[in-house]
Formats: sequence, structure tokens, C-alpha cells
Amino acid sequence: MNTPTLETQKLILRKFTENDLKALYEIYSDKEVNTFLPWFPLNTTEEAKIFYEKQFLSKYNQKIAYNYAVCLKKDNFPIGYVNVSTEDSYDFGYGLRKEFWHQGIITEASKAVVEQLKKDGIPYITATHDINNPRSGEVMKRLGMKYQYSYEEQWQPKDILVTFRMYQLNLDGQKDRVYKKYWDNSNVHFVETDI
Repeated sequence: MNTPTLETQKLILRKFTENDLKALYEIYSDKEVNTFLPWFPLNTTEEAKIFYEKQFLSKYNQKIAYNYAVCLKKDNFPIGYVNVSTEDSYDFGYGLRKEFWHQGIITEASKAVVEQLKKDGIPYITATHDINNPRSGEVMKRLGMKYQYSYEEQWQPKDILVTFRMYQLNLDGQKDRVYKKYWDNSNVHFVETDI
């Protein structure tokens, strides 16, 4: 089943729908929330509709998709998201409206998604964060992810040079596997020793 609904103590994780355009706009229009995302903040609900169709609806039409709206159980209204790429990176990403920061919501949601990935036989996940956004790395650590290496990338569409830290969690017991594509694709890569 593609994007099965998940429940935690406080949250419902489900697909975004066309009824969530207001919520999507609220999540993706905040400049501070989107500082460390590759795309520019949304300016209108019309842009939110296009974004929904491109980033979510197109994924939901695939056989497997992990693109979750993170909703509080009390109102089932999306306040954030957890996405996992189904490409070979199995890139794990998340975001949350800033009035809900520092409450453990993304950690709780992410743990539920990781459990679903394990159940579905996904072998590992990777996640990256801008070195200027260490709080994102703290979420990765709380999920049991381990720092592997750092690398530079010219990030699109913002077209800025970013140094990323790459974390990985192997879900299938292969402890020594390291996803090397980011390392191999970057001319500047290195291992930081004080992470």
C-alpha cells in the first residue's frame, strides 16, 4: 500500500490531499522554516496547489511513496511533513511550522515512519543537513542515524553553495554500509571528527 496512514500517541501521519492547500501554504511559505530547504518559500495558495501536485500528488501515483502530512490528532490538520525518497538514497526529510518546534513532534513522527520503512523492507535511510542547521542533525541522531561524512553541493533552485552533513541508518542489519553517492559526486568531501 502506498503511504499507509500511521498513528502515534499524539499524531496522525497521512497523505496530503487537495483539501490541505491552506496547510501546505502555511508550512512552505514561512521564510524561517524554509531557510534550509532547496526551494523558495511559497507566496500564494496557487503556488501551494502547484507544489502539492508536483511534490506530493505525483508521488502518490507511484507504487510506493512515503510522503506524509504530520497532523495533530485533535484536528487532523497538517502542521509539518516527513518525506522519504524511493530513489537509491532513501533520503529522509522533514519540516514543521515554527510554532510547533521543540515539542518532539518531528521526532515522534519520524520514528513511526522509520518503523513503517523497516516493516516494508527498506534497507537504509540517509538524511542530510546544512552545517548551519545543527538542530536538524539532532533529530537524525534521535532516530539512531550516524554521521558518515560532509560534502559541498551547489543547491538548486536556490543556487547556493552548501556544506552538508550526511547521516545514515541501516535498517537491515548491514552495519558497515555507507551510501557514497554524495561523496562521489562532490569534489569537496571530508569527515569531521568532532560531530
